Amino acid sequence: MLQSMTAFGQSQASPDDGLDREDFSWEMRSVNHRYLDISVHLPAGFRAMAPAVRAKVTESVGRGKIDISLSLGAATQAREDIVVDKVLLSQLKEAVDAVKNAGIETGVVDPVSLLKWPGLTSQSASLDTSSAVQALLAFDACLIDFKNTRAREGEQVELMLSARVNTISQLVSQLREQRSELVLRQRARLIEKLAQLDVAHDASRLEQELVFSAQRLDIDEELDRLDVHVLEFQKALLRDEPVGRRLDFLMQEFNREVNTVASKSSDSKTTAATIELKVLIEQMREQVQNVE
Repeated sequence: MLQSMTAFGQSQASPDDGLDREDFSWEMRSVNHRYLDISVHLPAGFRAMAPAVRAKVTESVGRGKIDISLSLGAATQAREDIVVDKVLLSQLKEAVDAVKNAGIETGVVDPVSLLKWPGLTSQSASLDTSSAVQALLAFDACLIDFKNTRAREGEQVELMLSARVNTISQLVSQLREQRSELVLRQRARLIEKLAQLDVAHDASRLEQELVFSAQRLDIDEELDRLDVHVLEFQKALLRDEPVGRRLDFLMQEFNREVNTVASKSSDSKTTAATIELKVLIEQMREQVQNVE
């Protein structure tokens, strides 16, 4: 079954404290891309989870530009620990002692005021193991929702592509059936023109010209190749693996053969059929761009 590269997934999870609140809120969005490009946006304290998140996505997705984000409720904001620069604190103590030793009255040093000294303290976000496990479990649910969306959209794309490739097959069959009629119409048209000119003509020479004209306008090889491309396209739709690049290549081949047929067209029916084929191919090409 086809997988769409355009998808969305989300999940929310509450902490195990019995309160009615959502702490972890994950979102995943993806658009088409030649390769797998994963961007993970995590709050401070959760960034160490990024490799695990990437690994889970890589196991399930082959292509696409994917943006993943996690937002937190008040209950799960990462704790920010106060870190004291012990080296700087020691230097400040030595400076205070030096002032005292110089006989200068300093009074009582207020520890709280001392903590305001620039650079003495910093904050470091930390995450407990329990929160990390809960966050990853919540991400698993988001990933499942994301994959289900890809599958549903892929199913719709597959139905559309299957219907249009069947129409292409029907148009190719119609063009093949019209070939014999086209030769007969060319013969009748040449004879009619010769009759209008009222001149004698060599019947064998007329047949030769008809043969040359038929060869110039022959599209049997192009129609045969289109039949082969239709078969390969239908087989690709049944593959249980990423086939977006294969389908994209086949669309280029479809377009090449139809352009050749159009260049050899000498009647309105063939021209109308090639126009319809080009419309179908363009519709399919736009959808194929979103197939993994």
